[in-house]
Amino acid sequence: MGFPVVRPRRLRSSENIRRLVRETVLTVNDFLYPVFVMHGRGESRPVEAMPGVANWSVDVCLRELEEVVALGLPGILVFGLPAAKDELGREAYSDDGIVQRAVRAVKEHYPELLVVTDVCLCEYTSHGHCGVVKDGAVDNDATLELIARTAVSHAAAGADVVAPSDMMDGRVGAVRSALDGAGFSHIPVMAYSAKYASAFYGPFREAAGSAPQFGDRRGYQMDPANADEALREVWQDLEEGADIVMVKPALAYLDVIRRVKQETGHPVAAYNVSGEYAAVKAAAGHGWLDERRTVLEVLTGIKRAGADIVITYHAREAARWLRES
Repeated sequence: MGFPVVRPRRLRSSENIRRLVRETVLTVNDFLYPVFVMHGRGESRPVEAMPGVANWSVDVCLRELEEVVALGLPGILVFGLPAAKDELGREAYSDDGIVQRAVRAVKEHYPELLVVTDVCLCEYTSHGHCGVVKDGAVDNDATLELIARTAVSHAAAGADVVAPSDMMDGRVGAVRSALDGAGFSHIPVMAYSAKYASAFYGPFREAAGSAPQFGDRRGYQMDPANADEALREVWQDLEEGADIVMVKPALAYLDVIRRVKQETGHPVAAYNVSGEYAAVKAAAGHGWLDERRTVLEVLTGIKRAGADIVITYHAREAARWLRES
């Protein structure tokens, strides 16, 4: 039986009835907020390509996190900018590294805040790649030990979750084994499982100073044309001990998010990356888009696709808007 008996507009006729039948509800509990920390004191260095985002020294980060906690955001994802870089990215796994310092400070001041740490070498290596370079190429197996050491050092500093993002084969298993061997079997692993070699990372590389000094990352990050491969990567990470799997970026890969959620049933994170953020900010800055409506629509779409966790630079402003609505 169709029109005129069936009239879908009846359930769109008022805000209250739309609220009652809404299928996907976005809340502050869905978000992780990425932060960039650096050495120094009293430092806040704006990221030009990402309006509203800055690199913070740890003391400034602690002040900024007052609002994050007040807004009820459940956690942050921490990236570090080292004091110095070298071929092996030694500050990544140093007990006195910037991420380790930041984690200790955050857990001391805000013990209730979930602290997730990005585990990679690209910000720390002089060549900008995510692993050990030998003969002009990233050596997968030589990188695993350093990634595992980095994860253990973050857990020892107080991280609640570690998130390996390097896309080396076997790195989830290496991290899980190292954590368990060091007495951190309770620490979850959130794996960047389907991380694509995307053009949307440009502003992040400005923020983190992590652009490769030669070549690119297509030898270890995924081909944007592939979706079946993403499922193979996800299943391998789950078999190696991942607790949460991630798809990155989000907007160009909503189909992948949906497939991963439907086919695995495991918790899925999606990273609404820097280029996606910057594009909305630029359009809104020119008056071409209503920023509030656009951001909430984007984040709702990511959740509707199947993401349980949305990592987004919009988290603070989205939390404010949701509180007002």
